[in-house]
Amino acid sequence: MRIGELAARTGASVRSLRYYEEQGLLSSTRSPSGQRHYAAYDVERVTFLQRLYAAGLSSKTIADILPCVDAPSDETTDSAFERMARERDRLSEHISELVQTRDALDELMAVNRAHRATSVSPSPDGISSCA
Repeated sequence: MRIGELAARTGASVRSLRYYEEQGLLSSTRSPSGQRHYAAYDVERVTFLQRLYAAGLSSKTIADILPCVDAPSDETTDSAFERMARERDRLSEHISELVQTRDALDELMAVNRAHRATSVSPSPDGISSCA
């Protein structure tokens, strides 16, 4: 399939697909006229890459773990496992920070609600307004 079809089937932009190829994360064959052609299994590959990017992994990290995906061996599995463990720890820390930020916003919203509840007073025309 050509690059436009792969983009349509995965929801990735053509630009993203070219970037994945530049980073060595995706490969294509070239027609005599230079057009990129992809195999059917590349749909799954691009979907996998998109999930890794969405999880916050960098191109470098993805490139480090792909050998384990592509050709598992004792060497690639150990190296990829260590890298994935580091990324998991990084993501866990980020999630913790996000939860703390959400909790701080919840507290600010509660204070704001309490303030609004005590500062609303009826006006002479019967319409409530903030004092």
